[in-house]
Amino acid sequence: MPDLSNFKNETTKQLTTFNLEKKTKTIAVPRGQKITLGEVKGHGCINQLWLTFPGWFWQHWNVNAPINQALLKTLILRIYWDGSDKPAVQCPIGDFFGNGLCEISNFTSKYIGMSSGGFFCKFPMPFKTGFRIEIENVDEKIDTEVFMNVLYQVENSPPENSGYFHTQFNTNKNNGPETVQIADISGKGHFVGCVLSMQAEEHNYLSYLEAPEYIYIDEDWESPRIVGTGLEDYFIGGWYFREGEFAGELHGVPSKDTLNSSIAMYRLHDKDAIRFNERLRFDFVNPWDPDRLKPFVYSSAAFYYLDSPEGQCKDIPSTEKLLCWYRIKNTDHQSIP
Repeated sequence: MPDLSNFKNETTKQLTTFNLEKKTKTIAVPRGQKITLGEVKGHGCINQLWLTFPGWFWQHWNVNAPINQALLKTLILRIYWDGSDKPAVQCPIGDFFGNGLCEISNFTSKYIGMSSGGFFCKFPMPFKTGFRIEIENVDEKIDTEVFMNVLYQVENSPPENSGYFHTQFNTNKNNGPETVQIADISGKGHFVGCVLSMQAEEHNYLSYLEAPEYIYIDEDWESPRIVGTGLEDYFIGGWYFREGEFAGELHGVPSKDTLNSSIAMYRLHDKDAIRFNERLRFDFVNPWDPDRLKPFVYSSAAFYYLDSPEGQCKDIPSTEKLLCWYRIKNTDHQSIP
């Protein structure tokens, strides 16, 4: 069991967008461009990734700058491990940090969160020969700039028996009865959680939450090894999260708007990580009669560790498909801190 009092033979370092010579804090990420924010050679483990960026709120220092909360979906985070050309992490910023609805939610959990304008991830991310972090801006209107600090430990020898951190992003429109796929993974590893955001076309409709999880593991590929009792039950809530938003250490609902038929949820597996040796598929399947179900859209980010640094990310869809929501809440963020 890790203990803060334990001494470790490690060297603490930081990768940052701050330029000591120029005294600048950010790296520009213009629309339509991919920008490498930083690269590190060696072996060790990332223990915290923090970043933030303007564009989703009114800027009192640049009053004519365009504003679009959709930037939370059109700014794509990528992380590459050990020189691989396939990103292990490839995900819109909002989904990765806990809310895919193009909304800011002030919440903190053990591993991810949005903390009053900042975005953080504390999943441990080991690497053996290095890592590279990239941001792509696929927004059609907004140029932005990124502040980033990555705290990592350099170890005397490459980490042994440690998996590489991965994500898998999914988004789609659903007529109601179709399967909602969270992850389809090949290799050896363990599943450690997901973020799922959903919105129905019709107002005041949350029956998409009737779908329990079906988790297929290794030889149990035709029939799920793990089956739940409802979608909100998997996220450790109940009755369509009848008491509203909350943020727990390992599960929560950063956003719920029943009239808008939208919800964002997260569950993080810690000691209850789901192990697999060859493959894992995670779906939500609604058992209701299809005639009772109504259209909705969703996006999700799955978190897991694999024995390979090469990513299994699906291609990021077009901007139109990324911005699949029927309605995006227009939040009047505080203009001056």
